[in-house]
Amino acid sequence: MSVEKKHSHRHLFEYGKLTKAVLSHIVDSILVGYSSIENRRGGLSFTKIFETVDYLLKVIKNKKKKERKILRVLQSLEKEEIIDLIEKDGEVIVKLKNKNHPKIIKYSIKNLLNFKIREKKWQKKWFFVFFDVPEIQHNKRDYLRKFLKDLGFYCYQQSVYVFPFECKKEVFLIKKIVESAKYMKYIVAEEIEDEEKIKKYFGIKD
Repeated sequence: MSVEKKHSHRHLFEYGKLTKAVLSHIVDSILVGYSSIENRRGGLSFTKIFETVDYLLKVIKNKKKKERKILRVLQSLEKEEIIDLIEKDGEVIVKLKNKNHPKIIKYSIKNLLNFKIREKKWQKKWFFVFFDVPEIQHNKRDYLRKFLKDLGFYCYQQSVYVFPFECKKEVFLIKKIVESAKYMKYIVAEEIEDEEKIKKYFGIKD
């Protein structure tokens, strides 16, 4: 196998992509309600998670190897006390242990914002968050910027971010888990400059 090919395979597992996919699936299932059967069992089956994130492991041909890799991710989340893994009837059931864990809240926010972009009709309003974190806390300021960008906000100016749908509750949750977000304020606007550029970013069509 060439060095280039090895690198391309390794890239699929870098930056916690697999962990992000697993967490996103768990949170999404919680938000929309997985199914009455899964709810009665008190969790999500490992098989369902495996089927959902299998595309990230497409370079691995052996199904058992794929399952082991996903299971290692789940075991890591269990060590962080985010989930519980319960074996029942020969199947691994994944149960959320700490719904208030910062990672769960982050992915809940992200999935809710993504849902709004996909499903809601734009009401021609813009929802801004802006902040003025003291220079002495510049590391926290930089973290908040990255956090907002990861969630899907558009960087309007250096410490000003915008979203096309109402997100007051999500901003409250951000303040709850990101220390520097206490400096953040929320504003609603009906007319802004560079609107067409931002609409294109979010895929908004009138």
